[in-house]
Amino acid sequence: MYTSFFGLTEKPFAITPDPRYLYLSERHAEALAHLLYGINESGGFIQLTGEVGTGKTTVVRTLLSRLPQHADVAVILNPRISPAEFLLTICEELGVSIAVADRSSVKQMVDALNRRLLEAHSEGRRVIVIVDEAQNLSAEVLEQVRLLTNLETPTQKLLQIILIGQPELRVLLDRNDLRQLAQRITGRYHLSPLSNAETKGYVRHRLRVAGVTAEVFTAGALAEVHRLSSGIPRVINVCCDRALLGAYTQESRRVTAALVRRAAGEVYGRRFAPAWIGWLVGGIAIAALASLSVGGWAFWLRALHAPLTAKAPVPALGSPMRAAVVEAPAAIADANPADPAPAAVTEVGATGAPLTTAVPLNTEASLGTSGALNGLLEASSADASDVTAYRRLFALWGMTLPDNKDPCGQASKAGLACFDQKGSWEEVRMLNRPAILTLTDQAGHRHRVLLTGLDDRVATLEVGERSEQVPLDAVSPLWLGEFTVVWRPKTRRTRDLSVGMSGDEVRWLRRSLNALRGAAVDPETGDVFDQDLASEVQDFQRAHRLNVDGIAGIQTQMVLETALADPDSPLLHKPTAHSG
Repeated sequence: MYTSFFGLTEKPFAITPDPRYLYLSERHAEALAHLLYGINESGGFIQLTGEVGTGKTTVVRTLLSRLPQHADVAVILNPRISPAEFLLTICEELGVSIAVADRSSVKQMVDALNRRLLEAHSEGRRVIVIVDEAQNLSAEVLEQVRLLTNLETPTQKLLQIILIGQPELRVLLDRNDLRQLAQRITGRYHLSPLSNAETKGYVRHRLRVAGVTAEVFTAGALAEVHRLSSGIPRVINVCCDRALLGAYTQESRRVTAALVRRAAGEVYGRRFAPAWIGWLVGGIAIAALASLSVGGWAFWLRALHAPLTAKAPVPALGSPMRAAVVEAPAAIADANPADPAPAAVTEVGATGAPLTTAVPLNTEASLGTSGALNGLLEASSADASDVTAYRRLFALWGMTLPDNKDPCGQASKAGLACFDQKGSWEEVRMLNRPAILTLTDQAGHRHRVLLTGLDDRVATLEVGERSEQVPLDAVSPLWLGEFTVVWRPKTRRTRDLSVGMSGDEVRWLRRSLNALRGAAVDPETGDVFDQDLASEVQDFQRAHRLNVDGIAGIQTQMVLETALADPDSPLLHKPTAHSG
C-alpha cells in the first residue's frame, strides 16, 4: 500500500527471514562466522541461541545461501516429533531411500543413514543437519541426536549437527541427564538484541535494500524504535511497518517519533508516552526531595543562627543592573541537528523589557543542506544538465562526445558501455566508478549531476559549472537511487555468464579471477564455465558483498574489472590494495 508512496520496490520490514535483508551487526556477523567455521572445520554439535525475534532463522537462511559446494544439508523445522520421525526426516532431506516397512525401525534408518554418510565422506563431502526451534526437542529425540554423532571414521565425525533455539535450549542442555550431549557441543553462541546504534543501522539498511536512499525515519523516530522494541529485530520490523503505514495515511514523507509510538501501541495493545515524560517525572521527584531537604536544612540553620544574621540590601527598581539572556528555539525530539537553527540574543533590563532583537546565526546558503542543493538545481536547466553530465563523464574516460544524440550509443563505438541502475550509496561505492546521478528537485524536475568522489559522508558533485563536496544527507532527499556508470568491457560483447557457457568472455573471467588472487595466468586458460569457476565467482561475490549466485552478471563483471583497473583510470576512490 505505502511502497510506491515512499519509492520502495517492496515492503522493507516483512518478518519473513529473507537473507537479502540480513543486517550484519557485530553479533550477527560473529554468529554466522561461528556457524561457517563449524561446518568447515569441526564435527559434533554447534549451538546457536537467542531470544524470540533476534534473527536466528535469518542467520540460518543466510548460512544456507553461503554453504560450500561440498556440503549436503538436512533442515528440520518442526522438532516436535518422535525419534523415528526425526530420523526419517533426515533421511528424506538427504535423499536416502527408506522402505515403507523400515520406517518404524530406528536401526534400519540409522544403518541407511550411516551408509549415506560413508559415501559422502569418500567423495569429500560434508553432511550437516540443522534443527530449528531445538528447545522443543524431547529428551528421547535429543538422545537420538547424540547417538548420531557416534557415526564416525577413526579420524573424523561424519555428521555435523547445528541446534538453533531460544534461551530455553541452554537450560535444557544443562540438565544432568543430557550432560553427555552437552559435552559434545564444540561451539556455542548467543544472539543478543541490537544496540541503539545497530537498531538505527538496521532500519536504514532494510530501507536501502528495498530501494529508498533518503532518510525516512527522523532521528527521534529511530531512538523510539530502539526504546520500544528493545533492539529485537522482529519487533523492529513490525513497528516500522506500522509506522510507515501511519505516515502514508497522513501523507507524510517522514516517520516521526509520535508515529512510532502509535505503531508500537498497536503492536503491544497499550499506549506509550514519550521517554522525556519519564525523565521529567523523575526529575520533579528528585527536585522535590532536594527542595525539602534544603528547605529543612535552611530552616534549621535559621533557627540556630537567627540572632547573628542581617538582611541583605535589595536593589531598587530601575537600578542599572542588567542580565544577558541567550534564547534558542525549543528543542523537539524530531529536530534535524543538521538543519541550521536561528538563535536570538536578547538583552533584558531589570524590568524584564527586551533591549535588542533576534539575530540569525546563519546568513549564507551553501550546499551543506538539501534546500541549498535544490535551489541550485532549480536555477539550472534540466536538459542542459543532462548533456553537461554526459560530456564530463566521458571526458574522464578520454572521450569527446561529438553531439548530444544517444551518448551511450556513441560510447559503445569507443569501447565503453553504459550501465543504468537503481540502488543505494553502497552499490555506487561497490562499483567505484564516476556516476551520473538523477536528482529530482522539489518542483518535480529531473536533473543529471556527475558524481566524481564518494566517501562515507560526503559526495563530490559537479553541478552546473561548480564542483562541490556535499553531505550525503543533503543529496539523499533529492535522489531516488537512479544512476548511470560507464565502464570498459574487456571483451567484444557483454552478457551474463553461467555454468555451461563458453567463449572469450569466460576466458577473460577465469584469467581475471586468477590475476586478482595473484595466481599465474595460464595462456591456455579454458573457455568453458564449469563448477570450479562458479565456486570462484561465488568467493569473489562474497568478498565484495555482491549477490552470491555463482553467475557472473554485468554487475559482477564491472566490480571485477574495477578491482583490476589501472589506478589512473577514473575511480570514485583509490583502493589501497586489491582484495579478492
